[in-house]
Amino acid sequence: MIRIGILGYGNLGKGVESAICQNPDMELTAVFTRRNPEDLKIRMGNVPVLSDTCLPEMKDKIDVLILCGGSATDLPKQTPEYAKYFNVVDSFDTHAKIPQHFEAVDKAAKENGTIAMISVGWDPGMFSLNRLYGNVILPEGKDYTFWGKGVSQGHSDAIRRIEGVKDAKQYTIPVEAALEAVRSGSNPELTTREKHIRECFVVAKEGADLAKIEETIKTMPNYFADYDTIVHFISEEELSKNHSGIPHGGFVLRSGVTGMDKEHKHLIEYSLKLDSNPEFTASVIVAYARAAYRMNKEGMKGCKTVFDVPPAYLSPLSGEELRKNLL
Repeated sequence: MIRIGILGYGNLGKGVESAICQNPDMELTAVFTRRNPEDLKIRMGNVPVLSDTCLPEMKDKIDVLILCGGSATDLPKQTPEYAKYFNVVDSFDTHAKIPQHFEAVDKAAKENGTIAMISVGWDPGMFSLNRLYGNVILPEGKDYTFWGKGVSQGHSDAIRRIEGVKDAKQYTIPVEAALEAVRSGSNPELTTREKHIRECFVVAKEGADLAKIEETIKTMPNYFADYDTIVHFISEEELSKNHSGIPHGGFVLRSGVTGMDKEHKHLIEYSLKLDSNPEFTASVIVAYARAAYRMNKEGMKGCKTVFDVPPAYLSPLSGEELRKNLL
């Protein structure tokens, strides 16, 4: 049995807990929290909840520690720190900062003989693999990635921080015409605005200036200013009734040509439609926790990404079973 620890028990941590239940070669050893452990109730009642200050003393009791914190402030500190004691997996998803995160984590993991798997999920993660496959199979071509329709938790949080906003959900939606243009093989040049729409459902505080809130959203740099953005003001009841879930998904496409005269067009398309973004992400992470455990058992160390993992390491099946049933 692979002994798993979870650090952080938000949506992602809860998803990891449920994913472990679907993997019979794994067991949840403990959940660690920055909160008062006595105040945290998890679904596996027989598993201890401990303070994160206890982590170093659990070094020999956990095979892989799954880090369920945020990419902005938690993981840049936690992943290199806990790679000193454990094999770890995180879901660091700030694409532009992955190289520096890798460097910091790689140093800690190599010095301490552990495997640290970073940026595991669906993007980065499964989408990254499909971009790689597309590039090597169709070297003459173009990549396209579309996200949604789904809830962007970061963008929703940005809206909630606006003065006068009580609650909000923001959906990222691919522009259908842009998707169809890519599928046609025409290899269009698409701007940010041409690829996605942002749709916002906002609960305003009583007496708030709705026009000012809408203007603030639509002009917010790095979040909404570069997109066609739709803002709906709704009641708290409607938000709870119709927008309580965390769905997501998207598409990765590679459009390219082959032949001496480049006469044949090809399109590779990979898509996801997810009822629960955190639960799906957690399921990917748990599979890579298995790989991290196996790689470390074979004497490997250092920071790894999805690009470094042989697919067979993700599966509980033997090589013989994989060749018989899936090849």
